Amino acid sequence: MGVSVLIGILITFLVVILVLYLVQRLPLDARARQIAQIIVIIIGIISLLKYLAVF
Repeated sequence: MGVSVLIGILITFLVVILVLYLVQRLPLDARARQIAQIIVIIIGIISLLKYLAVF
């Protein structure tokens, strides 16, 4: 169980990094880009907390 949780956390982290990179590439103004980044980070944190059995 420990290894699968670790792999899940790693995959989640990599997906969040990838999505943040893709948000940077979008042709958005600075305010919309910042909001999108905050949303991605919040979703990533919630997902990581699920792996740690907080939720």
